[in-house]
Amino acid sequence: MSNKKQETDNQIFALGKENYKLLLIGFAIIVVGFILMIGGKSEDPSVFNPEIFSFRRITLAPMVVLFGFLFEIYAIMKKPKSDKE
Repeated sequence: MSNKKQETDNQIFALGKENYKLLLIGFAIIVVGFILMIGGKSEDPSVFNPEIFSFRRITLAPMVVLFGFLFEIYAIMKKPKSDKE
C-alpha cells in the first residue's frame, strides 16, 4: 500500500502551474476577441446596417482571436520549470 502512495506522490504532470495560468490567459484573450465580434445587427431585417463591417468586427477581433490561439500554443509548448533545479 505504501508503494501505491509513493507512485501517486511521484506522478509528474505534463504541464506546470505556470502553463495552466498562461492557458487561462490565452482563453480569456480568445473570449475577448469573440466579444469584440458581437453586434452590428439591424433592428429591422429589411434595412441594411453598415455597422456590421466596422474595423472592430472585421479586422481587430479576428486578430485578437488569432493572437489568443498563438498564445495558447506558446502556453502549451513552454517548458515548465522543474522544482528540483
